[in-house]
Amino acid sequence: MRIFHKEFGYRYDSYEFGYTTYAKLEKKDQLKDVYAAGFLPHSADPKIHDQFYMARSVRVPLQQFSLTSENRRIEKKFVDHFTTEILSYEELKKDAEFLPCFLSYFEARHGERVMSKERALGILATTLPLRAIKYRDGDVVAGYVLEIIGDGFSHYWYSCYQPTYAGSSFGMWMMLDALHRGKNEGRDYAYLGTAYGDKGKYKTNFSPLQFWDGDIWNNDLSELKRRIKTV
Repeated sequence: MRIFHKEFGYRYDSYEFGYTTYAKLEKKDQLKDVYAAGFLPHSADPKIHDQFYMARSVRVPLQQFSLTSENRRIEKKFVDHFTTEILSYEELKKDAEFLPCFLSYFEARHGERVMSKERALGILATTLPLRAIKYRDGDVVAGYVLEIIGDGFSHYWYSCYQPTYAGSSFGMWMMLDALHRGKNEGRDYAYLGTAYGDKGKYKTNFSPLQFWDGDIWNNDLSELKRRIKTV
């Protein structure tokens, strides 16, 4: 992969000069190696593909994954409540129910400017190995999870669900379901995206958990919690 940097900011008094680190996929690259090096797929610009950014991301070693007491409490709420269907990339692009659910979810949760239709279509135009898990509550579509899957890993990339499930821990349950699915498929790691601020705290409920500290995959959960709170 070709690694490059873009200038981000500075604090001259303390001699801190920031650069954002990116990676561009090349033909010889193995996708699992890109993730293992601390990169996640860039999706902010719908015109950019095969580009990754480095961030404080988290992953679960799936073969050691076990439920915490909080995980069990959430699973009990939703056990046997939903049916699931795994959609291939081509099936997802043809699914007429996905885009309305995806856009309305982001508008309600984060504001319309966070996920425009153009950006959503750019995500669907990815060249990465994408699949979707579609959840139904009876005949009603409850939500979707978009997963990137590769040799030995999965990446829980995006999720969305109907407003009626807001505040119910359904989103957390979908992530737990993804961990079970990855473990059952024999994968080594599940990447769960970034962990910054209050929005990232819920990811510390998974065990075991590793975070990318800019150099290595770090197992120190107390250090991750400190960074989430202060950095």
